[in-house]
Amino acid sequence: MSPRMRTALRGGALVAIAVVSGLVWWLIRYEPAGQDPTAAPQQNPLTSGEFDYTQVAGPEISAGCAANAYGDVVGWFREHPCEQVHRSLYETRAQDARALVSVVVVTMPGQTGAKQLKVTTDTDGTGNVNDLIRDGTANLPGAPNVATGEYASRVVGNRLTIVETQFFADSAGPPELLGEIAHDALRLSAAAR
Repeated sequence: MSPRMRTALRGGALVAIAVVSGLVWWLIRYEPAGQDPTAAPQQNPLTSGEFDYTQVAGPEISAGCAANAYGDVVGWFREHPCEQVHRSLYETRAQDARALVSVVVVTMPGQTGAKQLKVTTDTDGTGNVNDLIRDGTANLPGAPNVATGEYASRVVGNRLTIVETQFFADSAGPPELLGEIAHDALRLSAAAR
């Protein structure tokens, strides 16, 4: 084999290796159009935390927050109208206990209003937004009064999430478990989109 032929074969082999390497690199780095490579994979808010939830009523969506509230919160909404209220009921089971969970997401025009509403609803005796059992929207036989159980709330941007939860009478659990459920259920606001 002539030196010229050897040089041509070596050059061809190097070109082939470069093409294959480039193709492998492109396949590793390729992202289909419209996808954000930094975005986290979508998780199901009903099953992506400590407890799993089953939706049992709702969602009920309204622009009338005052009409869906009670106590001092009614007057607060008349002075500070909301954009939307999203209400749902969920059930969860843990340690042989069964709990009903009310999740209310109130969207305000701005974050300041959401924070002010949180202060109002977090204060005992001021009222709140009705859960779907309290106002008769949902009829679940044997449903507990969630307002007598545990409470948690959180503001993210202009949205306030309010969680109230209580055990069903036939399957109660320890009080600390109910508190854990209330705080875990705050993530269910992701289902209110």
